[in-house]
Amino acid sequence: MSALTMERARELNRDQVTEDHLIIHSLNVCYAMEAMAEHFHEDPEHWRAVGYLHDYDYEKYPEEHLQHTEAPLREAGVDEADIRAIMSHGWSICTDVEPLTNMEKSLFTVDELTGIIQACARMRPNGIQDLEVSSFMKKFKDKKFAAKCNRELILKGCELLGMDVREVAEICIAGMKPHAAEIGLAGGNA
Repeated sequence: MSALTMERARELNRDQVTEDHLIIHSLNVCYAMEAMAEHFHEDPEHWRAVGYLHDYDYEKYPEEHLQHTEAPLREAGVDEADIRAIMSHGWSICTDVEPLTNMEKSLFTVDELTGIIQACARMRPNGIQDLEVSSFMKKFKDKKFAAKCNRELILKGCELLGMDVREVAEICIAGMKPHAAEIGLAGGNA
């Protein structure tokens, strides 16, 4: 089996992920994953595709997230390692698949992290385009800001990666910036 491509991930998500906010989230995660792949000298296209596909069953089964992912993706010919990576982002929440590889640990971490980045960028006149990591860190420390984003999971993921949250956030912000317009974070001045 060959590695998952963006084209194939879009095909698989087409009928599964249709709500705008979920598409935006998938894109946020895919661009953050691309940046993490570059950081680890891995295949950016491959990581981007896994990031894009990570919430495959969420829209249809929000209360049973990842319980309707493995079998359909396997039937669709998705590589076992990619399925495992997708399953691992629910570790300790809705799966017992522990993130072990850099790809798995990155997906586990950036899933929640990109939510805070997006919330930060939405509040700024220029969106993500001039978002600095220092501004992100202020919001990250404010538990009331983007309260639904689980900071404990983010910190756990950073610990698994052996990285500081600031470093991971910087990589993700840099990865998301070039796609500001596509992810709705270009700001009002764009």
